[in-house]
Amino acid sequence: MRLTNIAQLRLPFGHLSGYDLDVVPTDRLRPISFDQRRHVGEGERPGSWMALSFRLPQSPPADELAAAWRAVVQRHGTLRTVAEPGPDGPVLREVEIGDGRWVEHPVAPGQAVEDALRRVLDATCTPFALPSHRLCLLETADGPTVVVAADHSHVDMWSMLVLARDLLAALEAVRGGRTPFAGMPEPPDFAEHTAALAERPPVDDDLRARWAEVMRGAGGVMPCFPLPLGPGDSPQPERVEVRDVLDVDASAALGVRAAEEGVSTLSLVVAAMTRVTRELADRPLRAVFPVHSRYEPRWHDSAGWFITNSVLTSDDPSPRAAAAAVREAVRLGSCSLADVLGDDMPTAPGMFAISWLDLRRLPVRVDSRGLQAQYVGAAIRTDGVMLWFVLDESGLHLRCRYPDTDEARHHVGRWLDRLVTELRAEASEAVGGLLEVGGRRYRVQRARRTDVPAVVGLLSDDPIAAVRESPELARYEAAYDVIAADPAQYLAVVRDDEGTVVATVQLSVVPGLSRAGATRLELEGVRVASPWRGRGIGTAMLAWAHDHGRARGASLAQLATDTDRVDAHRFYARLGYEATHVGMKLPL
Repeated sequence: MRLTNIAQLRLPFGHLSGYDLDVVPTDRLRPISFDQRRHVGEGERPGSWMALSFRLPQSPPADELAAAWRAVVQRHGTLRTVAEPGPDGPVLREVEIGDGRWVEHPVAPGQAVEDALRRVLDATCTPFALPSHRLCLLETADGPTVVVAADHSHVDMWSMLVLARDLLAALEAVRGGRTPFAGMPEPPDFAEHTAALAERPPVDDDLRARWAEVMRGAGGVMPCFPLPLGPGDSPQPERVEVRDVLDVDASAALGVRAAEEGVSTLSLVVAAMTRVTRELADRPLRAVFPVHSRYEPRWHDSAGWFITNSVLTSDDPSPRAAAAAVREAVRLGSCSLADVLGDDMPTAPGMFAISWLDLRRLPVRVDSRGLQAQYVGAAIRTDGVMLWFVLDESGLHLRCRYPDTDEARHHVGRWLDRLVTELRAEASEAVGGLLEVGGRRYRVQRARRTDVPAVVGLLSDDPIAAVRESPELARYEAAYDVIAADPAQYLAVVRDDEGTVVATVQLSVVPGLSRAGATRLELEGVRVASPWRGRGIGTAMLAWAHDHGRARGASLAQLATDTDRVDAHRFYARLGYEATHVGMKLPL
């Protein structure tokens, strides 16, 4: 799922409307969390929200969408609370849902649609708004876009997925004449989580001492970016960079590299950031590190700000040391910050924070590709550096926000450039997979255009194929260009330690509606160079191919082979393939 900023959303022109929901304050106060108190304690201001946008195939009737949203608000307690100033600091008050109505948000002449949307969210999703969330609908000739937004005090990125999933489920129920969420257990309110944290035992002495040591190392405040950012007397207009760091193959390769090292992908990224920080600033990597606090499965379907802040400190760029630094950050984040830091979190201009979200591992999923879903950040003024990583089925992405000064552009931009270069270089070394056969190591990689002659040579290296292949290399190169442009295709080559291509296979990931919507992995052009046959390379290559398919959601592998290839039939049978179908061809 893409991370973007409201200024970069690029919405098509259309009719923009929002759902005004009346709420009635009650006399019931709910516990307010440490981070909620800090956030709303900074006062009423624009740009304190976060949002998620997604496309629908057709415009829903306004009353049905409103009914679905009301059901979502009723389901999640945090959406039925509002913050307000109190004599001893902000408090959280429960509200009841009142009437609602759709209102038009006109797009002024010369105004971009995303700017009109920003103005709406800046006005309605503020810390003390009643309520501080908003449902918007943009109707265009290309179809409707739904935007769900809320002040950050009520949601985190995980929660935005929960709200989108529940809104889609509620809309489907309303359309079918059913009561949304009927028969489903209600998720506990975020306020219950806040109360549960308050009842946990006090922080032990060792953890308290480590927090004190970490804070001393950062100068008594939360960590700051290690390079100059320019004038720090006041927040500056933001500069937001969105980068696609690794595609699906490269991110999978980085995951393989991490597994070889016995660490997580996050640990390899931390190791890279550690190297870059030492190289450019000659300092350890120190950053605020948000850690989720959904420590029990019962919170997985709740909406709220289930985040606590920790500190990541890493001075050794080795993968295992970086993994240890991540573990320590998680341990530091397991305690109550109110217990450790008191009523506030000491900060200074230039604060540096790093957020990591692996959407593949979350128990909450939406069809982000089909919905064209995007996380949308607000536009603000800032004096610090905030870095978000999102890892999903399409690869590794980052968004970075920093002050738009000459110094910050130079230093943060250079730091990001070096980091992306490091990660891409590390991934490129591991792209594909490593095969260990007969005491030798072979590397599986996506074929390059310069590999086409070698692949054609393998395809032609038997009596059956020789009569149907062609000496015209240009035809194969044109076919390669089509394959390379299709992310569902993977033309693999196996190289020995000298880089020689010794085997090849073309893989196609094919989604389908048959077999209950199963995705299939099709294998074609399986070849091993004659001098390397009989060594187990083919078996190892297909085992890697099966892992490749599983990682991309395939539940079935299939291939076709010529009826005269009796030896190949026996080979595939040994691997578990069954001759269950009759293949048929028709020249076109």
